[in-house]
Amino acid sequence: MFAIHVQPQAKPPYISAFKQACIENAKESLKEEGIVRFDIVRQQDDPTHFILIEVYRNKDAPSKHKETMHYRNWRDEVLPMMAQPRKSPFSPTSIRTIKTGLDGPMPNQNGSHDAV
Repeated sequence: MFAIHVQPQAKPPYISAFKQACIENAKESLKEEGIVRFDIVRQQDDPTHFILIEVYRNKDAPSKHKETMHYRNWRDEVLPMMAQPRKSPFSPTSIRTIKTGLDGPMPNQNGSHDAV
């Protein structure tokens, strides 16, 4: 498996719309055969910074993902919402998921659960 960590930064007025576009893209992406996992993380001390963690079954899956209509729609929709071009370092490392019981949203500082 391979992981890509996409690191976009949204412009402040677009945080909510950017987050929603990412959620919709993730939902559709998870239907792809080549995608194992798609997580959306938002930095707590700067809500404009996101990390999209995309885990693929093989090295061909990322390019197939970029051919999908939902990816192209997401890319075009969020482009004007981004403060700077997104970074996407490719991590060609082996990944193993270990079931921890911590799946789902992590508690925030006040103990409630925020998904993004």
